[in-house]
Amino acid sequence: MVREVCADQIKEVVRDLFLKANYEIGDDISRTVEQALKNEESPIGCQVLRDIANNNRIAAAERMAICQDTGMAFIFAQVGQDVHITGGHYEEAINEGVRSAYTQGYLRKSVVDDPLFDRKNTRDNTPAIIYTDIVPGDRIRITASAKGFGSENMSRIRMMTPAEGVAGVLDFILETVQLAGPNACPPVIVGVCVGGSMDKAALLAKKATIRGVGTCHPDPRYASLEREALERINDSGIGPGGLGGRTTALAVNIEYFPTHIASIPVAVNLCCHASRHAEAVI
Repeated sequence: MVREVCADQIKEVVRDLFLKANYEIGDDISRTVEQALKNEESPIGCQVLRDIANNNRIAAAERMAICQDTGMAFIFAQVGQDVHITGGHYEEAINEGVRSAYTQGYLRKSVVDDPLFDRKNTRDNTPAIIYTDIVPGDRIRITASAKGFGSENMSRIRMMTPAEGVAGVLDFILETVQLAGPNACPPVIVGVCVGGSMDKAALLAKKATIRGVGTCHPDPRYASLEREALERINDSGIGPGGLGGRTTALAVNIEYFPTHIASIPVAVNLCCHASRHAEAVI
């Protein structure tokens, strides 16, 4: 049976999600920062972590942006095949929601229309980058991510040969974090995808950054890879704010996807500790 969802409802949900994402850090991240503070050996690193935790509390209490970079708007949506959207266009409704959130919430507008020549600000943080999967059911699950580009600029992808194997993947993850240094605003969340194609790996690596911090991959082999990568990253000494210490990353989240026999695509998407995302079901 077909279920109708009004486009205005999508707009309102998207607006509320981006406001929430920009004001309230997730409980998983807050807990991990507090735990990192107990384990951090560097006095400066401890101070940076305390500042992060305090900043997050103030942002939530005062309904203010966690960071001056309020991100580019990403939407990951699962739309049930039995949903019929009425009263407007699906993607237009999403962009109206983004526009409303960034205007009403006094969030920085960071999107330029032409990336190379004119670079004029669109003045409302649209367009959003929208990924939609059609799934069974009659509901719409929307995840909104406000992705900052200090960390985005430090992300990388490499098309490896199968001979490079696990060691090559681990080395590439560590190399990416080391090259980023302080520029990705550590402690970071490291999203990784192994497999797929160049474009699929990049997408799944980004989705991996919004997986819950503290969760692990259900495949024990990939879970072990996550733990080893996290340990190696935190042994690098980059530390909170890039000022030294053990807390360079809060999590390494790895996903995988089937790929061609001739390749191992590996994408590493870095996200700063302000991993702003929120989810709702319509």
